[in-house]
Amino acid sequence: MKTNKNDLSKKQIFETVPVASAVGQMSVPMIISMLIVLIYNMADTFYVGRTNNPYMVAGISMVLPVFNITLSLAGLAGIGGGSLISRLLGKSREDEAAKVSVFSIYFSVCIAAAFSLFMGLFMQPVLRALGAGENTFTYARQYTFCVLVLGAVPTVLVNVLASLIRSVGYSKKAGFGVAMGGILNIFLDPLFMFVLLPKGYEVLGVGIATLISNCCACVYFFITIYRTRKEHVITANIKRGLPEFKSIVSVFTVGVPGALTTLLFDLDYVVLDKLMVGYGDIPLAAVGIVLKAERFPLNVGIGLCQGIVPLVGYNFASENYNRMKNIISYAGKSGLIIGAVSIVMYEIGAVYLMRFFISDPNTVLLGTNFIRIRILATPLMFMCFFTVNVFNGFGEGKTALFLGVTRWAVINIPTLFLLNFVFGMYGLVWSQLVSDIIMAFISICVYEKYRRRLKEPLNN
Repeated sequence: MKTNKNDLSKKQIFETVPVASAVGQMSVPMIISMLIVLIYNMADTFYVGRTNNPYMVAGISMVLPVFNITLSLAGLAGIGGGSLISRLLGKSREDEAAKVSVFSIYFSVCIAAAFSLFMGLFMQPVLRALGAGENTFTYARQYTFCVLVLGAVPTVLVNVLASLIRSVGYSKKAGFGVAMGGILNIFLDPLFMFVLLPKGYEVLGVGIATLISNCCACVYFFITIYRTRKEHVITANIKRGLPEFKSIVSVFTVGVPGALTTLLFDLDYVVLDKLMVGYGDIPLAAVGIVLKAERFPLNVGIGLCQGIVPLVGYNFASENYNRMKNIISYAGKSGLIIGAVSIVMYEIGAVYLMRFFISDPNTVLLGTNFIRIRILATPLMFMCFFTVNVFNGFGEGKTALFLGVTRWAVINIPTLFLLNFVFGMYGLVWSQLVSDIIMAFISICVYEKYRRRLKEPLNN
């Protein structure tokens, strides 16, 4: 592979660019794209809500857990493949890194196509199991057909390709592609809902808009990879061949924990919603808004975590432990500062934030109390996500899996049931803070133990 000026600049991001600048160049585009994705997810609900048809809103909402499975599928190849590519580049194994990219792309297409076929064949029983009834089934089916049957492959590919090109230093292009799809969706939603399609087909319009947006983002990524093909190792050219068996194993070693963690994260929200149902419609509506509103600082933290994974992986593989330590330290402190600032802002502006989403005074009052409690966990939640992503950078999938499963399956979900039983509704709200205090302590202990095992001490 030829070495040119752009190659050198990308390599410098990993090796010589000041840590603060390197973290900023890799993470800021991801943070922006994560926020835009969050906004466009809210926009779907916002636009459908303009119809004043609760069955349409319910039809979209009940499909969300299944839609999130596509993000988990993307994690298998995207997180695992991207992390391995960064480490291979750190060892100057460009040819093997290119083969890993080929495997990741085609594997993601295969599993997405299989998922699409499954949803096409078993759509009705799946939707019935999710709770689709006489009033909601038609809307749920319209949305599912567009975003899961027709849209599974482009949705998975967008996330996989973003992870792969980010792994070689193209974080801006990765962030732009994801953000472009989100912005396009925001503009296409009302066009299809209220202009192109007749009244009553608004949910179908949202589904078509989402499908087109993801297809356009997918095309952007493939064009970008082709136009910059001489500058990096990412390729879809199957003639490059398959990677070594141990590389394939390494993809799954990191990818499976990433996918499973995403699933358990969504399951935690589902359980919280189900338990809150027992306290009435107003608490359920309030916590639903809170769970969306609290994602802003959380998505900033996730974007920061995703941005540093290639930096950590590259320097870990090249045994530049001092730079790796500085990257981890700088990013960790930045995330904690963001979490602390978000606490102050939400405590002051909670009531105004709730009023932005809804005007009902009872819902606003309850939601204000809820969000002021849950936002206290933000710095701790960041530390939990941060530690998992650092271990993904190391290629330590088993440790990342341990932390992810421990957090969601062993601590978070059982704590929801326990505090709900002991303290009732507000026990559910406090559960996040209680869980993350425990999990942050465990995460730090696991990281410190691993750090001492490295060949060169990181605290020198």
